[in-house]
Amino acid sequence: MFTGVRTVMTFAVDPEASARWLGGFLDVPVKTDVSDSGAVYAWVEVSGVEVGFHPVDDERNPRGGSPVVYWGVDNVDLVRERLLAAGCEHHRGPLTVEPGRRIAQLRDPFGTIVGIEGP
Repeated sequence: MFTGVRTVMTFAVDPEASARWLGGFLDVPVKTDVSDSGAVYAWVEVSGVEVGFHPVDDERNPRGGSPVVYWGVDNVDLVRERLLAAGCEHHRGPLTVEPGRRIAQLRDPFGTIVGIEGP
């Protein structure tokens, strides 16, 4: 069901500055995406894993909150339903982040946010 970790996302006051620091440290390029609301999501890729920085959301994902590990899956909807049936609760999504790439977050029975990513 899970095919490997694809994305680790953390929450930052200045996502682009956070990604630029990490990208400079690792000597890898920084990628950014600006939403319609002007929010910047920035990331670097390291050994096939996206390390992303999302704007702080004090209500749902405060700065310093735990990173969200996104597991690669073959079908976001199917795996989301299986996780809900196993005791998880909806947190956010599913969202389309780019064509053919969707994400969803669920809260497991112990309060940890589980991310899934795929088509």
